[in-house]
Amino acid sequence: MSALLRPLQALNLWRDVTLDQVRDGEQDLSARQTAILLSIYLDAPPHTVRGLAKKLGVTKPAITRALDTMGKMEIVSRKRDDLDRRNVVVQRTVKGALYVEKLGDMIVARAKELPR
Repeated sequence: MSALLRPLQALNLWRDVTLDQVRDGEQDLSARQTAILLSIYLDAPPHTVRGLAKKLGVTKPAITRALDTMGKMEIVSRKRDDLDRRNVVVQRTVKGALYVEKLGDMIVARAKELPR
């Protein structure tokens, strides 16, 4: 099922989901962190710091800073690539998968509230 949203509806949906995240009492993510997290969980692995930086069009240090925060939240983990020690592989975690699932549920719930 696809839904066609008018721009104002889409912005209201985005705002409402963002407010839900801010109000749920857990640490919320920045737009950059959310984009990184969704790339890790929606795109097939493997994911590297270098690959994420290229995909998102930001620097490797920007990715690293975002991953530092997400690592503290335990929604992603990192390890050196055993085959190429220059690469840092970013891995999914159970807690991260639950975070992404909860975000998806929030979006669906809020979308159902949109006027038809």
